[in-house]
Amino acid sequence: MTTALAHDPDSPQVQRIELEIFGMTCAGCADRVERRLNKVDGVRASVNVATGIATIDVLGSVSADALYEVVHQSGYRARPRRPLLASADDPHTARARDLLRRLVIAVVLFVPLAALSVLFAMAPGTRFTGWQWSLVVLAAPIVTWAAWPFHRVAAANLRHGNTSMETLISTGITAASVWSLSTIVVHHHIRAPAGIWPAITGAHSGYLEVAAGVTVFVLAGRYVEARAGSTAGGALRALAALSAKEVSVLLSDGTEMLLPAGELKEQQKFVVRPGERIAADGLVVEGESAIDMSPLTGETRPVYARPGASVIGGTVALNGRLVVEAGAVGADTHVAAMLRVVHEAQAGKANAQRLADCVAGVFVPGVLVISVLTAAVWLLVAGSPEHAVSAALSVLVIACPCALGLATPTALLVACGRGAQLGIFLKGHRALEATRRIDTVAFDKTGTLTVGRLTLTSVTAAPGWEGAEVLALASAVEAASEHPVGVAIVAASDRPAPPAEDFHAVPGCGAVATVSGRCVTVGRPAWVARPGAVDATLVAARRAHESRGETVVFVAVDNQVCGAITLADVVKESAAPAVTALRRRGLRTILLTGDNAATGQAIAEQVGIGEVIAELRPEGKVDIVEQLRDRGHVVAMVGDGINDGPALACADLGLAIGRGADVALGAADVILVRDSLELVPQALDLAHATVRTIWVNMFWAFGYNIAAIPIAAAGLLNPLIAGAAMALSSFFVVSNSLRLRQGGREHRHSCA
Repeated sequence: MTTALAHDPDSPQVQRIELEIFGMTCAGCADRVERRLNKVDGVRASVNVATGIATIDVLGSVSADALYEVVHQSGYRARPRRPLLASADDPHTARARDLLRRLVIAVVLFVPLAALSVLFAMAPGTRFTGWQWSLVVLAAPIVTWAAWPFHRVAAANLRHGNTSMETLISTGITAASVWSLSTIVVHHHIRAPAGIWPAITGAHSGYLEVAAGVTVFVLAGRYVEARAGSTAGGALRALAALSAKEVSVLLSDGTEMLLPAGELKEQQKFVVRPGERIAADGLVVEGESAIDMSPLTGETRPVYARPGASVIGGTVALNGRLVVEAGAVGADTHVAAMLRVVHEAQAGKANAQRLADCVAGVFVPGVLVISVLTAAVWLLVAGSPEHAVSAALSVLVIACPCALGLATPTALLVACGRGAQLGIFLKGHRALEATRRIDTVAFDKTGTLTVGRLTLTSVTAAPGWEGAEVLALASAVEAASEHPVGVAIVAASDRPAPPAEDFHAVPGCGAVATVSGRCVTVGRPAWVARPGAVDATLVAARRAHESRGETVVFVAVDNQVCGAITLADVVKESAAPAVTALRRRGLRTILLTGDNAATGQAIAEQVGIGEVIAELRPEGKVDIVEQLRDRGHVVAMVGDGINDGPALACADLGLAIGRGADVALGAADVILVRDSLELVPQALDLAHATVRTIWVNMFWAFGYNIAAIPIAAAGLLNPLIAGAAMALSSFFVVSNSLRLRQGGREHRHSCA
């Protein structure tokens, strides 16, 4: 996959190439490929072992073929990245299936192997002629065919002068097998194996059960890893599967033509029937229907769509026929943009992962040296080859830093999948690392805390008039208007509007028309009413509502004011609960708005925000964020509009409402697809829990290896037990990461 990078104005020739890398099994592999790629002039690469993806920014004329060759010289294979699909051809699933098959066969053979080894060790009288070869027959398929994935990767690395975790595993299995076979050939028998039961037998010879056991335990660990990758990627594949396969395009003559969805073009009109998936982002031009948004945003309540409403591709029309004009198709759709966000997040590396990659790059050669030194020291001190072999094998097996390589990418992969289910998209490691220190959350007002459009809140009628009658007359006049005030009045009226004649709009003042033979005027109070000619009830209502920052228009019939209509940009239902949740977590909340102070204060009081800074231009919001940061605060900014882009980029953490302007989405670190502010604390919780999980994983991985290697080198750890402990370490890291799938429920209070 190759794309131009439009976000870097200083490097217009930069191209982004994404490659799938095959054969990587650990952080050391990823670090090796990354270092080789970055040695190429004009190339900046990042390689993720969990996803198997290399993200490469190329400046200049470096070809994809040249990059393939670099990867090949590193000992791995590459191909262009394919789009994420929901098919069964998931690499994690295919790998898990192969590992499970090998694991089942290995377990079936290992159980009788271990049982016979115990029997022959504890009851020598049970041995029969050729009994030792029966153990070889049972162990051979395990240490060859079942362990073949490790041997294959180790051999490929050896050909290219590289080492990896597979080098340690393969070397340990091979050494134990060769030692056992040499014992059989030289001594024609196998004395009681001390692999598991040294206290019982006191003998030290064969390690067939060790070689087989290590294979079983490592296969089990790798199977768990592969299953975790498949499970974590399931939510993302489900997101990728939201695209419709076919679309009914509406032709100019009113007929319909069924086409593959990929052939739909912008501005084409297409039909969506009840139960069908919407094929592209667009605008409803005809029909009404409830829209199921849950597959994309996790929003359980359907959203009602009518002419003029925007819809998102991948959502489902429930109960009505719609005609939609396509606004964004293919790679430009909302779903495609969200997938790109996830891909970019997984391509980046957090500080913890960079540390792990550096360690893994030198760890394996170091372990090989320690293993050789361990064997040499035991030979010199104890003079026992079997003690030397046992200790050296234990070092090789238990030191495999599988958990180290899995610590960060597995957690990030699971978090991205869980976030996609909630409608939260983390754009990268910056979003994760910033959340640990956030102490202040700043909100934009219009479109963020409020719905972003005027809504009728009350109608006050003068004596002798009814509110519904006043609203109907105003709606009749405003039916021909496109002004936001007029649109809100028309939308609020539930009576059929009588026809209006001689409509005339006065910019900045209002509109006038003849309705049922009467002259009806709707507009600003100062324009509609003569001083002293307004009933006291309407004057009091106007003062009360304008003091709260609401908009008031007067309605007059034949120059007599008959009512006042109040409109406001109402607060979202989710705003107050979200602010309450943030304050409960000890976070400071601030409202930054370009509106006047009265309006800003009124909105802040409704949602529970204690600080308001009003009448700000876009650059003023940036100044406020910078001032807060200069005082030592770590600031998260929540916004949705074009004017929020600079502040979102300036803040330590930018959160954009996903249906806002492209500028806001591009500048933000976290995108909230669902238009609900309750996602803000959930996003902070998820990111915070992910960071915590990463560092717990890293602490376990480092601590495990640091503590285990000296114990193994001291001869206090049997190779078979070492293999089980190594597999357990990987299992802990994977299972700990998978706990993030419950993010938003289990970790709801993790920011406290």
